[in-house]
Order: sequence, then C-alpha cells, then structure tokens
Amino acid sequence: MKSIPYSRQSIQEDDYNAIMKVLHSDFITQGPEVVNFENALIKKFKVNHALACSSGTAALHLAYASMGAGSTSLGIVPAVTFAATANSFHHLGSKVVFCDVDPTDGLIDLQSLEETLSKVDEDQLGQTNFVSPVSLAGKVAPLQACRELSSKYGFKVVEDASHSPGAWSAKEKSCDCKWTDAACMSFHPVKHICCGEGGAVLTNSESVFEKAKLLRNHGISRPFSEDHETPWQYQQVELGWNYRMTDMQAALGISQLSRLENSLSARKSKAKKYESAFSLPPFREYIELPRLQSGHSLHLYVIRFKIKGLRNQAYKFLKSRGILTQVHYIPLYRHPYFENSVGRMRLPGAEEYFESCLSIPLFPTLGKTQQEKVIDEIASFLLSHT
Repeated sequence: MKSIPYSRQSIQEDDYNAIMKVLHSDFITQGPEVVNFENALIKKFKVNHALACSSGTAALHLAYASMGAGSTSLGIVPAVTFAATANSFHHLGSKVVFCDVDPTDGLIDLQSLEETLSKVDEDQLGQTNFVSPVSLAGKVAPLQACRELSSKYGFKVVEDASHSPGAWSAKEKSCDCKWTDAACMSFHPVKHICCGEGGAVLTNSESVFEKAKLLRNHGISRPFSEDHETPWQYQQVELGWNYRMTDMQAALGISQLSRLENSLSARKSKAKKYESAFSLPPFREYIELPRLQSGHSLHLYVIRFKIKGLRNQAYKFLKSRGILTQVHYIPLYRHPYFENSVGRMRLPGAEEYFESCLSIPLFPTLGKTQQEKVIDEIASFLLSHT
C-alpha cells in the first residue's frame, strides 16, 4: 500500500484542459493568462491589485522590496514559520528579529510583538521597517491588532498568507489587505491553489503594485506605445529579478482558484472526522486538537502531544506504518544560519509549540479508508503508551 502523505496536490480534468489550451496557444509565458489569473485573484480576494510571480518566496521578496526594504531596514518575524518569511528580508540586506508565538496555535504572540517593538531604538525607528505576521496552518493571524501595534512605531505590515487563502475570523480576512500593506500567497503543490510553483503579491496600494511589477521583470520598463518611432525600445530603470509566472502556471491557477470553496469544504469535512474521533479515549488523554474557528482554512491539521518527547516517537511510529507526517516548523532561530545572525536564543511559546506539534494527513482527496488508517494507527501508538 502506498504511503499516505501529510498533503498533496489535487489535479482534475479541468486542470489538464487548462494547461493543454495554453500549450496549443501562441504564448506559454508572458501571455494573457497571467493577467487573467491576476484579475481572478483580485475578484476573489477583493483587493485592488494582484501580481502573480514565480513562487511564494518571490512574492515576499517583491513585497518587501517594493515597500523600500533595504540594508537599514528591520523585519520582525514570528519564530515559527518557513524560512522564506525571514530569508526575503536578508536577501535585501535587512536585519531580522524574531518574536514569540502563541504555543497553542503558533501564531504571532501580540504581547511579544509589543515588547519587541518597544525595544527598537530611535535611530532604527526612522527607517523603513516591517512586521510580517504569518497566518499559520490556515488560521488567520491577528492582523488588526498587528496593524494597530505596528502603526505606533511606523512599521509596515505584510501578511504571509501562504497557508490561508479563504481564511477569516470575526475581525479580519486573510489576503484582503484591509489591515496590511500587502499579503503574499504561495501556489506550491501542497497549498490550496496549486500552480506547480508560483506566488502572488496582493495589495490595495497602486505604488506597491507598480514597483513590484517592475521588479518582477528585471526592473525593465516599456514606456513607449506602438505609434512611437521606436516602439520596440525598453529601459531598465531598477535592478530587479526574473520572477515571472508562466501562462501554464497561471492557467492551472485559474482552474484551481475556481474550486477553492470546494477544497475548503472537503478539508473541513475531513477535519470534523478527526475532531470527532480524537475527542474520545485514548486520544484526548494524549493530544490537544487545533482550535478550529469557523474561518480556519485548514492548510494543515496540527495535533499537539501533551507529553514531551511523544511527538518524535509518534512521527517514527506512523512513518513505519506508511503514514507520513511533518513538523511545521522548527523555530527559525534554531537553524545554524539564523543562529549566526541573531545568536543563540529560545522563545518559550515557540519552543512549546515546536516540541509538541505534528501535522497529520489532510488534503481534499484524502480517502475515507486512508483517513481511518491514520486514526487507527494513532490510536495504536497511543495505546502502546498507556
């Protein structure tokens, strides 16, 4: 029997047809489908602008750069996230400071954020600085509170929304940029919207959009119309990157985006099955369930073990039974690269979350038999520890 992954892409006939249509067209890159995808994102997430690019990392890099991040900038990043949230600051020469997270869900801890902001010295406050809350696992970060705290110190706010298209809470919606200067999406295969690879910068700021658009294509501008004497001429006015998305990726993205609500519904149905099973013995004695607010978009289903060390044992046991799980994430300050930058540190919330969390299989095409196997094998593991 094949292993059950913690997540995987969902590709349907409409997706194949969308890609084949592009392959038979005149443009497989730099054609109309990228703009069509951007317009679909604008409509779906009710923002003024969307810029599709080559990856979620590229989206973060473009967002930070388009708002002026540079060698004098500071980026505050929650310690529990993928490396790209912080790496994109370092690529621009900016300093990164880590703040703590809530140990129950891994989201940015507001008290820690306020303490971190309050320690920024006066000279640094005069620079272009950022806070990057991460909507982890599909739960929207406290974006309004992040904005209110950040505004006191003149910090810009960029949501890392790689996990959270369609997520919402009573106060905010992921990706809509109501409380942020930009939101960055990822279209990696395990994400809600799969483009193979890809990302997008969403923003309500025309200046951010125009700058990001310029930087996406080497910093090249084409200012001349067809009736100009040299309409072929272009100008490089900035040092940018090749972060373009192909039309094949965009066509796949349009097809996938059209099924986002179905994907969310399927994820929620499977999460409810987990919740129902795990509320009974032996599960409830050993594991904490995720707090699934109504607007959770369930990129991941993260259980947390109450006994220290049990998570690692569970990972190995489940793998031996053909069930692949994952840890999201090792706190960034634990990695050698970041330890060389910020020194050795440990944040209590991040440590508690990291030592207990395990992402178990959850994706739209997870079969009934597969999910039952996951539940049964976790039960077997826990019963062996009673």
